[in-house]
Amino acid sequence: MKQVLKKLTLIYYLIYIAAVLVALLGFQLHRSGVIFDSQSEAGIIISSVLIILIIGSIPITLSVFNKKTKKWAVEEDVSKKLDLYSKASVIRLIIIGSGFLLGMLFFFLMNLQSMIFCAGISAIALFFCKPTEAKIISELQIEEENNE
Repeated sequence: MKQVLKKLTLIYYLIYIAAVLVALLGFQLHRSGVIFDSQSEAGIIISSVLIILIIGSIPITLSVFNKKTKKWAVEEDVSKKLDLYSKASVIRLIIIGSGFLLGMLFFFLMNLQSMIFCAGISAIALFFCKPTEAKIISELQIEEENNE
């Protein structure tokens, strides 16, 4: 359990470190004049796709993950549970984290306030995905099985 928690926590915080690096990159690109016109056809398409991606991917990802953890909770083998949980958590963090990173990048490239809102929505969703030992035990119902 400790290894799974350590791995997930590392990935979780790497996403935030990547967000700082993307913000620095975006700021430098913005200062150097690399800006997409947000009112152009390409700008509208990019912002619309990103908004749809974030609005769609967050609830779908969280819902699928929740359904899968309920299915894995009845599994007898704790190591198998943890392995499945670990893989799915990494995928969940990557999907939600990519929306966060793209929102940050396109905020600087397009100078659109809606992009920072998208990044904020993803950051809040990412906050709810923060791995903790208590959350893993609760979601996989490991504690109940160990007491039996």
